Amino acid sequence: MDSAAVRPARRLASHDLTARGTVTAAVAAMAAVIVLDLIDGRIGFPFSLGFVLIVITLPLAINRRDLLPAVVLPPVLLLVSLLAICIVRPESIAVDGMADDASLIARYIASVVDHGLNLAVGHALAIAVIVWRFSSEV
Repeated sequence: MDSAAVRPARRLASHDLTARGTVTAAVAAMAAVIVLDLIDGRIGFPFSLGFVLIVITLPLAINRRDLLPAVVLPPVLLLVSLLAICIVRPESIAVDGMADDASLIARYIASVVDHGLNLAVGHALAIAVIVWRFSSEV
């Protein structure tokens, strides 16, 4: 049996990431999700699923005393990711009713509105995980 499986939860928590490490891991994971999702030329379900899974994982990976970035990062991560996509590959933003020759700002606003539900679900689940971590002392 692995010795890590026998350790109590408090000793396992000593291996959590710092706030900086968690933000770095989230940005790297989101960049990987974007690159993999842009293989077909537009962002879609993999982007949404990857975002939600990343923001749920943040509060699980961070030190308990450093949970503030896990609360603040989901909106920032989504907004910065969508802005980067709009700048680098604007044609990959396809929103119903948007003109093909829409400006960068129009594509950015349309993409933020289009992914608003992802942000709400991901942020709500991240906050639920944070509440669970405080209530269970993990």
